[in-house]
Amino acid sequence: MKNKSLVSINDYTKEEHIRILDLAKEFEKNPVQNIMQHHVVASLFFEPSTRTRLSFESAVNRLGGKIVGFSEATNTSVKKGESLRDTILTVANYSDLIVMRNPIEGSARFASEISPVPIINAGDGANQHPTQTLLDLYSILKTQGTLDNLHIAMVGDLKYGRTIHSLVIALCNFNTTFHLVSPPELKLPSSVKMHIKEKNLAYHQYTEMDEVLPRTDILYMTRIQQERFSDPLEYERIKNAFNLHQDMIADTKENFRVLHPLPRVKEININVDKSAKAYYFEQALNGVFVRQALITSILGIK
Repeated sequence: MKNKSLVSINDYTKEEHIRILDLAKEFEKNPVQNIMQHHVVASLFFEPSTRTRLSFESAVNRLGGKIVGFSEATNTSVKKGESLRDTILTVANYSDLIVMRNPIEGSARFASEISPVPIINAGDGANQHPTQTLLDLYSILKTQGTLDNLHIAMVGDLKYGRTIHSLVIALCNFNTTFHLVSPPELKLPSSVKMHIKEKNLAYHQYTEMDEVLPRTDILYMTRIQQERFSDPLEYERIKNAFNLHQDMIADTKENFRVLHPLPRVKEININVDKSAKAYYFEQALNGVFVRQALITSILGIK
């Protein structure tokens, strides 16, 4: 895995996914180590981020590394018209690895093809978010004790949700049964469902989530993403399509857990936070350990 970019979750094999998860367990036990003191990671966020950007920075800082970069492109030469190509080739001179988020689909792949240092895709438009998928897998494994033979319900924006796209593809390696809950306008794209069909796995589609809750192991909630809609009226019509309340999960299975990539808006009521079945804040913490595992593997430290 040394010097191997991660743009799509498919860039790494199932075995490599498992290796990252195993290494994340080690970092969770000991997250503060001085093993990156000679390494610099560039963090290029052309699009807003809280958890992803800060968890990458926390991961590097806890390991003694250095972070350079920007959190919004308006403060860089991009505002002057600098191309993505020139930005990547320049920043690669200053770093050993580049973490990049960009609103344009395919931008991370382009960057990986021209960059002399590895690229980690921290989200490219509505395409993929592979490091979120790795921390999601880690969260599922921690709460369920396995990644195999689970019923996973995915709720909300399945069309534009890059976290959903990457996670579906990864879970196809583990004999998953998928329960896909969304408004008709936001159904999972056929290009992603193709991966489920190729593995001959079961999937079911719904417009309401009530009926899937009793059989679900993991409920993966997502927000309806206003920034992905070109038609404001369409967004207004469906923005409050789902709202999970604490009483809705009272009779779910003992191992049932609620995950969310965050940020949330109104799709999970804050009264769910009190439940032992709410796991989204722990899920966000898991991102530090998983990203430590990924970065050190790519740099050849671990």
